Amino acid sequence: MCGILGSINLPINGSILDLIKHRGPDDSGLEVFQFADNHVYFGHRRLSILDLSAAGHQPMISNDGRYALIFNGEIYNHEDLRQKIKSPINYKGHSDTETILYYLIEFGFDAIADLNGIFALAFYAINNGQLYLARDHFGVKPLYYALDAANNTLLFSSEIRPIKQSNKENDLNMPALGSLLRLRYNAAPYTLYEDIEKVRPGHYLKFNLSEKLSECKQVAFLKPIPLKKKFTDKDQAIEKYGEFFERAVQRQLQSDVPIGVLLSGGIDSAMVASVAQKYSNYKLKAFTVGFEGVFDEDEIEQAAQTAEFLGLEHHYKKIDFSDFLSVMKKCSKIVEEPLATTSMIPMYFLSDLASKHVKVVMTGQGADEPLGGYTKYKAEIIQQKIPNIAQNFIGGFLKNIPTKNEKLQRGLQSLGIKDELDRFISTYEIFSNQEIYELIACEDRLSRDLLAYFYKILQCEKIEHPVERMMAIDARMNLADDLLNYTDKITMNFALECRVPILDHELIQFIESLPMEYRLNLKEGKLIHKAYAKSLLPTEIITRKKKAFKSPTNYWFKNESTILKSILLDNGSVFSRIFNLNKVNQLISLQEKGHNKEKQIFLLLGIYYFLENFEIKKS
Repeated sequence: MCGILGSINLPINGSILDLIKHRGPDDSGLEVFQFADNHVYFGHRRLSILDLSAAGHQPMISNDGRYALIFNGEIYNHEDLRQKIKSPINYKGHSDTETILYYLIEFGFDAIADLNGIFALAFYAINNGQLYLARDHFGVKPLYYALDAANNTLLFSSEIRPIKQSNKENDLNMPALGSLLRLRYNAAPYTLYEDIEKVRPGHYLKFNLSEKLSECKQVAFLKPIPLKKKFTDKDQAIEKYGEFFERAVQRQLQSDVPIGVLLSGGIDSAMVASVAQKYSNYKLKAFTVGFEGVFDEDEIEQAAQTAEFLGLEHHYKKIDFSDFLSVMKKCSKIVEEPLATTSMIPMYFLSDLASKHVKVVMTGQGADEPLGGYTKYKAEIIQQKIPNIAQNFIGGFLKNIPTKNEKLQRGLQSLGIKDELDRFISTYEIFSNQEIYELIACEDRLSRDLLAYFYKILQCEKIEHPVERMMAIDARMNLADDLLNYTDKITMNFALECRVPILDHELIQFIESLPMEYRLNLKEGKLIHKAYAKSLLPTEIITRKKKAFKSPTNYWFKNESTILKSILLDNGSVFSRIFNLNKVNQLISLQEKGHNKEKQIFLLLGIYYFLENFEIKKS
């Protein structure tokens, strides 16, 4: 797990590379290649996890000097891939980096689809000047780039900061800001910078230095959602699920350093921890964050019970509102992209705690999207059972009933929307288009096309039920640039590698091949997941009420609104030049009156701090 930085025709030096030193404090490397009049720079910061020797050093150049690779991530099936390489190779070590290099040389770059793991990488064919940038199937690892076709330059990196350092004249992308306010995150390829983009999950870009860089090619290596498998015996399906789950966790234990677990009070991280401990020859350390005071969001007690049952060494930390305020600005800088997800704050303290004990952790992230763990999925099932005429009547009637429940409000506003993508967006949105226009004087015109892109790539029209289509898109969009984005940035800020075994490529393929009724129904989600959990965990852990990993910001923002106003309503800020402060004030007032607007306010705080050092004009 590392940081990569590279360019075409833009010099990179050690000081710029050190902007991502936190991602890889153990080693660094920088190589320069020339093709015709072009110069290609490959830079790398290494966090040594697998093959701690110099044999894992990057940039890694093939023995014949014809290919080079810089790689961030872990490939969990690399030993299997190495066995498939028939060419005689004099391997220098046992790192997955070396396997990837020679596997892509042997089978061509389209073989990137065979990699089961988390990665952002650059692969360069030195002799013919072809450069490839790729991001893993679910976008666990970020990869940003800035292409300047007029000057024939390209800059790419694991994080935005080196790109911004080298190109300080980026303008604010107002259409992307509209989409951010709608979806609560910026989906690839967009960022809030006009000239900086993200590689989409499950995609690669190809640049040919014999041509103009503007003619780069984008290729999706994502596969369409598989056809459904029919299981005549439900127990057989549960057993098969268990095999895939255990194999996923077991192969992600590969490491030459100890591994820990980020442990919540819920079922997902408990299942990961159970299997991880089963296949480990040492007592695993588990880490939990909670909150001072009495809050439903606090999971320390439940996590401690899980840790005791599994025999884990449990460490925890409690935080309060003063802790929240002290790191909010810092977290915004670390994550680089504003989000509406309040759990990034406890993740900061959790990562700090874990990094004092281990270099690698596993997490239970990634179960809710493919397995139907969110309320919105059950709402979509209900939608399909209510006739359209009844939906229009019920929706029209209920929408006029005031409610302070944000989830209920979003569910009601989607009733009667026949267009599937528009309905999905209505379910996701935290600001409506009208509210966005009132805030920044422009509407969101990107979000629908972003969903439509993945709808087409995944061939969602062939998927039987709308809720399965929603889950398939969410697993490639919402996860990548929201939860996984802040998890990567914050953990790597502490030189901590975070693995997500539930997003194992083979496991997800199996889950998405299951009939919908094996995954969720009107009553609950994660059906096959919980059924398998019975072989790992006691009933009291499996049946615990679901607690989302988040901060008690609903309470904090209601009772500390004076502080919020002092920040967000500052007339001298860059934020005030873009946002209608009267509307922002109204939003805070609704929070004071008991309406849950924590996500909206948290997102605006993130945007405020993002804009604080944004020395550009509003475009």
